[in-house]
Amino acid sequence: MTAERPTVVLVGTLDTKGPEYAYVRDRLIDAGVAVTVVDVGVLGEPGFTPDVSADEVAHAAGTELEALRFTREGSDTRAVAMATMERGAIAVVADLRRAQRCDGVMGLGGSGGSTVVSGVLRSLPIGVPKLLVSTMASGNVRNFIGTSDICLLYSVTDVAGLNRVSRRVLGNAAAAMAGMVRGAATTTGDDTPLVAITMFGITTPGVLRIEAALEAAGFETIIFHATGSGGRAMEEMIDAGLIDGVIDYTTSELTDELCGGVFSAGPDRLTAAGRRGLPQVVVPGALEVINFGPRDTIPARYDVPERRIVVHNPSVSAVRTNAEESARLGEYLATKVNAATGPTAVLLPLRGLSKYEAPDGPYVDPAADAALFAAIRGTLLEGIPCDGIDANINDPAFADATVETFLGLWTLDRPLPARPPATRRNG
Repeated sequence: MTAERPTVVLVGTLDTKGPEYAYVRDRLIDAGVAVTVVDVGVLGEPGFTPDVSADEVAHAAGTELEALRFTREGSDTRAVAMATMERGAIAVVADLRRAQRCDGVMGLGGSGGSTVVSGVLRSLPIGVPKLLVSTMASGNVRNFIGTSDICLLYSVTDVAGLNRVSRRVLGNAAAAMAGMVRGAATTTGDDTPLVAITMFGITTPGVLRIEAALEAAGFETIIFHATGSGGRAMEEMIDAGLIDGVIDYTTSELTDELCGGVFSAGPDRLTAAGRRGLPQVVVPGALEVINFGPRDTIPARYDVPERRIVVHNPSVSAVRTNAEESARLGEYLATKVNAATGPTAVLLPLRGLSKYEAPDGPYVDPAADAALFAAIRGTLLEGIPCDGIDANINDPAFADATVETFLGLWTLDRPLPARPPATRRNG
């Protein structure tokens, strides 16, 4: 990218927020970065002349700006216009990046502007600086963030006028953005192979041992918290080519997808590594756990005396799967593994899938685990290794077997890394 003078692309509605965008543009320039302003406003003329006009953005989306004008607040035309300008701005920013004229993207907005700008930010690769100043930042921001590394700053005031508060907030935002793009411009790449690992609190000891062993062997590791968004982020990063191998140690997001829990990562979980042919070890870690919110949010069908319930913390309660659910989960996991095109193996912790199944733990259920393991073995295609280890998932013996299995898959068609990474990514 433009290392000598990095460029920030400002995306926003200049027809309604011209003075605010002009102020941020000037603060960015004062901070020593170049600025390209992209207008996505459709209501009227911009407050100042942008570098990329709203007409150009509409053309990039395959339409004319005039066709997107609307006068009835809340009409369907508004939603169509916003979605169209978001699509056009994504295309414009992609062109700027290909031309090495974009080192980071920033925007300001209320609910509508934040929707458009956040869509552009989410289209950028992980690691590209991205900042949104929004009136919506103090509420539920999942729709704006998704699985992206967006910096979100609450505007405190509406983005509607400059005053002693908004100037300070917007000035701080500009300074933060300038710092991010300058830092990114000096960051060097690293060709150390990167291995993704999935983790829950109840599988942490095993994961930490695996992390240390892999990094000692010359790999870099990246750990994803298996809470739905973590699994989605991992799948997206794998598809983006950022991951070189996977140890899917905690696959409990499959349980929430199948049983209605709150940490589902969607139907595409446990597909990207297989599709891309990466070496992967798959473990049914915490697959016995159906996750919900506070204790009183557990659905009535699960909140019955025969169910084992653990309140993990005030925000998370967990229900133990029964034998019938475990069998369905085993088939579900194995069917996904069967689609893998690269070196793959499955390991089964025969003495428990999580800390809850340690000796005398609240979830110990040999019959349910037997149903799970039988379904996995019975569904896996012939030729996919599936080994049972006489240990709990958090025992050193199981973690070590997982590392040994992964290294065996890795070396089927490539050598081990030549050197350990200089610094650890985690911990």
